[in-house]
Amino acid sequence: MRERVDRLAACEELNVESSALPTSAQGLSDQSVLNTLAELSAVINDATRLQAVLAGVAAQRSRREERGDFSTQRGHASPVSLIQSITGGTKADAARQVRVGSALLEVDVQVSAGAEAVDGGAGGDGGCGDVSACAEGEVGPGEPWNAPLHRALLDGRLTSAQHDAIQRGLGEPVAAVAGGASSAAVREAWSLAADGLVDEASGTPVEELSKRARTVRDLLDPCGAEERYARRFENRSLRSWVDKDGQHHTSIVHDDEMALWVQAILDAGLRPRRGGPRFLTDGERAAAAELVADARTNEQIAYDLFMDIVRAGALAHAGDVFGARQPGVRMVVVKDAVGPRDPMGRLLAVGHAEDRGDALPGSVIDRNLCAVGSRDVTVDGCGNPLDVGREQRLYTSSQRVALAVRDGGCIWPECTRPASYCEAHHCDTWSVDRGRTDIDRGVLLCRFHHLALHNQGWRITRDRTGPFVLHRPPGDGPPIVLESKAAWRWAWDPPPPPDRGRWREPGAVTAGAA
Repeated sequence: MRERVDRLAACEELNVESSALPTSAQGLSDQSVLNTLAELSAVINDATRLQAVLAGVAAQRSRREERGDFSTQRGHASPVSLIQSITGGTKADAARQVRVGSALLEVDVQVSAGAEAVDGGAGGDGGCGDVSACAEGEVGPGEPWNAPLHRALLDGRLTSAQHDAIQRGLGEPVAAVAGGASSAAVREAWSLAADGLVDEASGTPVEELSKRARTVRDLLDPCGAEERYARRFENRSLRSWVDKDGQHHTSIVHDDEMALWVQAILDAGLRPRRGGPRFLTDGERAAAAELVADARTNEQIAYDLFMDIVRAGALAHAGDVFGARQPGVRMVVVKDAVGPRDPMGRLLAVGHAEDRGDALPGSVIDRNLCAVGSRDVTVDGCGNPLDVGREQRLYTSSQRVALAVRDGGCIWPECTRPASYCEAHHCDTWSVDRGRTDIDRGVLLCRFHHLALHNQGWRITRDRTGPFVLHRPPGDGPPIVLESKAAWRWAWDPPPPPDRGRWREPGAVTAGAA
């Protein structure tokens, strides 16, 4: 932190009185602005990490069995209240600092205990008893599963918010899993999952990282996924009230499946404003232009749309309310993982919403397979769908389904646009190369990044069935290997290398993780 602060202080434009800072900062070059923002973010992350450690110490000392009630003696009911009063931040921020700091101290205690056991001769299996001696991502005997998170935070590879998102999303390893895996194998599975999420954290919004962590947990523990879904379903509610000014309010707590339906409805109604696909019929284009020019806010449009649906109910024709595209929720299930059932007959598998990848338990998948049917998309060992047509200029609806299965949304780095907001891009230019409209030569891109690619000198290439590669404009840097955003990509891209155990094989942990 000291070194970073010194580098910031060396910048003449910043080394001024605070009153002169806004004017002086405008003299920075574009690159200096970017570099300074990155350096400042690193300083903030260092300070936040230190703050979290000290919050953990305060929480530890507030336990009566430790050193007396540290918080109560200072007039606060809890460590969270104490930290909030000092930092002046929100209660949620203070609670996160206490959670992260407490987790760091707890890991240290367990690591020390494991190291003592190994030093005393209780180990001997070749593992690493000292957290500092472990290779990145490895877990030694006696170490907690979240040791990789501990290392990544202290090394500066994770922020406190990212650490908290992964820790809370994965939760604690289950005591018992399908297939009779040992507790050590389960612990290793959670640790590998944490390590993989650490690798994905850079450039990933915290909200998205939290969702990915929850999705991975459901894949590792499909029985628990069913129970967690049931708890959220029980929490569903709708409450209405009138405030003192006579304004009516309604608060809805959704279950998972209906939340996806509501989001699909709003997406269908607001897509033109949010940058949906450009390739429309004349009628669709006119309707989209009318919506863009509408004087209402997005929130007002969403409200009016929702009320129209409530009034119309099941009698409305889809086109009367939704326009060109009727909303729906398409679910993706890895077929090879479907089959085993629990004692209650529920499917032990985890599916995903095609848009955004939300995990859905087997009972929801089972019911929808019965109610609305399914469409098979066959992929090879690298996740490449089979072609369904190559003679026409634009991708067919079936091909777009296959692209959504493979890419999971806009494939551009760090973009989180779902598949329904994307356009199919030809890697082989149609006008110049007469490129084929084949799935293995196309990717999903949101409207913004599709335009950026065509207008700013970017291009995407692929060598046979290898990864898609994004090439920057000439002179702007090295190419970027593109990765699928699909939550189910584990089916063709299992993360652990061969020497990291066999926990992903059928029967080792769960059917959903096989």
